[in-house]
Amino acid sequence: MASNTNFLLHAFVWLALATTAFSLSPHFYDKVCPQALPAIKKIVEAAVYRERRMGASLLRLHFHDCFVNGCDGSLLLDSAPNIDSEKNSLANINSARGFEVIDQIKAEVDKICGRPVVSCADILAVAARDSVVTLGGPSWKVRLGRRDSTTASRTLADSSLPSPFMDLPALIENFKKQGLNQRDLVALSGGHTLGLAQCFLFRNRIYGKSNIDHYFAKERRQTCPLNGGDSNLAPLDSTPAHFDTSYFKNLVEKKGLLVSDQALFAGGSTDKLVKTYSSNPEAFWKDFAKSMVKMGNIKPLTGNQGQIRVNCRRVNW
Repeated sequence: MASNTNFLLHAFVWLALATTAFSLSPHFYDKVCPQALPAIKKIVEAAVYRERRMGASLLRLHFHDCFVNGCDGSLLLDSAPNIDSEKNSLANINSARGFEVIDQIKAEVDKICGRPVVSCADILAVAARDSVVTLGGPSWKVRLGRRDSTTASRTLADSSLPSPFMDLPALIENFKKQGLNQRDLVALSGGHTLGLAQCFLFRNRIYGKSNIDHYFAKERRQTCPLNGGDSNLAPLDSTPAHFDTSYFKNLVEKKGLLVSDQALFAGGSTDKLVKTYSSNPEAFWKDFAKSMVKMGNIKPLTGNQGQIRVNCRRVNW
């Protein structure tokens, strides 16, 4: 009996140590390279000041990375004989952008640190946070220590990333598969307070839906014709370069741009939370920060898993 007890005790201690060793932590680079995070922030701020839209693009990269087999930097890999790049998936092709900013960050951080110690996956997570802060939004402690994948999957990206045409039940199920609940769904959708969308993504809403403000639909049609102009851009909310609650206010007024946006306020289970966020910025900021941390914890590679890429676009062979 004593030997069994000792065995279980040692097993518990080993498991606790292993969990501690491989858990993500905001302090992961404090001793290894304390200059890393300030360097990332500096480059992100410069990029966003040059083009305000870049903040939304960098935030989106982290989201689209995490939803495809976890936050592992797989989205950044270019096509190669053994890499089916996620950049070519339906949700990313001719849409995902900001890769050159990530390349710039990686080069600068590796130079400052003296070697490749900061993963591309961690760079995506920190750049997303710094983008939100630069555009007036909340900050949060990014948990770090992710490693980079050696694979990518366009097929998985096509099946895992939420579609702008989804209704509420489909959105809830999509987020549930990632371990995220309805509060996470609404809070993270609030990231659409930043950025723009292409005409072909919202054409069916402004021409064929009834739960839309008439004047809003008429305004959007001016730059999104029934035929042609697929890549013409429109703001996702009324203040696309500032992190605020306009997105939720627009939903309450039936001015959501995408079908998946307005689905959050259409007589369903998320109406109440949308209404709360529309009038309570503090509640939205708090929940958005919590949900970003939660999303950033989706299936990270840690310890000896994966690798630290030298070039975010290529696997170290």
